[in-house]
Amino acid sequence: MADVLTAPQQTKADSALRTLAAISTAHWVSHFHMFVLPMLFPFLKEKLGVGYIDLGFALTIFAVVSGLTQAPIGYLADHIGARKILLMGLIVGGFALIMLGLHLSYSWLIASAVLLGLANSVYHPADYAILSAHMDETRMGRAFSIHTFAGFLGGAVAPATVAALAATIGGHGTLIVTGAVGPIVALLLVIVGVPDASAADRGAKSAGTSRQSIITPALTMLTIFFLLLSLSSAGINNFGVVALMSGYGVSFSTANIALTAFLGSSAIGVLAGGVLADRTQRHGQVAAACFAVNAAIVFVIAVIALPPVLLMTAMTLAGFLSGVIAPSRDMLVRNAAPPGAAGRAFGIVSTGFNVGGIISPLLFGWIMDRNQPHWVFGASVIFIVLTVLLGLITDRQPQSNLAAADAKLAHS
Repeated sequence: MADVLTAPQQTKADSALRTLAAISTAHWVSHFHMFVLPMLFPFLKEKLGVGYIDLGFALTIFAVVSGLTQAPIGYLADHIGARKILLMGLIVGGFALIMLGLHLSYSWLIASAVLLGLANSVYHPADYAILSAHMDETRMGRAFSIHTFAGFLGGAVAPATVAALAATIGGHGTLIVTGAVGPIVALLLVIVGVPDASAADRGAKSAGTSRQSIITPALTMLTIFFLLLSLSSAGINNFGVVALMSGYGVSFSTANIALTAFLGSSAIGVLAGGVLADRTQRHGQVAAACFAVNAAIVFVIAVIALPPVLLMTAMTLAGFLSGVIAPSRDMLVRNAAPPGAAGRAFGIVSTGFNVGGIISPLLFGWIMDRNQPHWVFGASVIFIVLTVLLGLITDRQPQSNLAAADAKLAHS
């Protein structure tokens, strides 16, 4: 009898674990694909005969498309199902890189950026809609943490992976091989049977949010917060390697290892941040404290040509602290989302990331073209400080907002 009673629970737990693994794998692909083009900047600059600002413009196109489509994709995730558009995003993103590898030109680079931007817009709305529908409520914070960790891990392995592939099969082959990852993972998700939000769930969501606006002051503030987060990290993520090489005399391999250390420690920091996020409601203060220390570390990197060991240590610490805040960031959004509107809420605030992606490639590309690589890190410090200030501001009102949300849920 005990086996009969526990079997459904075990089956449900196994299903939730498979769902988390599948969605996290898709998130891994999204971050991996975002770093392919920046890591190939030296190859693309040589083959296409363009400047860094031209390459940065491609990243801006990526961010514009992703930003414009993020909120509509969130609407689709809540209404027609997240599973379909998630699979489509994996396939379209892979196709974009494969076609660029087969037809390398600046026009194809721009076309690839458009398709990659469209593909990128599906992940946050679709992933969080599926997780919200199928994860245990008591473990939602840890689920978000693992999901974010997988994304960070995808970005962390991208520099070393792309560098190794480029050294062995060349830039064209690297684009084709990295692009093929998307359709392969899409097929894997079909085989595993990644679930969708049920029709009943979508109906409940529509009923719960049809009478209120999804655009709230809290989500607006969080969108700005996401914008500053994007600007604070984009320079290091996308131009850190070339800045270290041209401004600090760091070799290509050492610069890539340093960036890998930054991104890898960010992934580890996410897991630590998941535990912290489950133990506090002061998520804005967590973000502010971590980023305040981060500002000091990045400032040291900006003004001092550190030896390789110290550089990698500093990059590792900075990455870890930037990762710690990610689960708290996601919990801030979830707490601010109207009932049943996780897909739309994450779609809206993720637009802040994309607006930052529109600005940052042109800004940091301009900095590099003016031969000011130290300011790649210096500008990052400025945006980190602004993020700290906004984190403290947003943390002044969360308790009252949460209380109002709890009261609303209690009456529903």
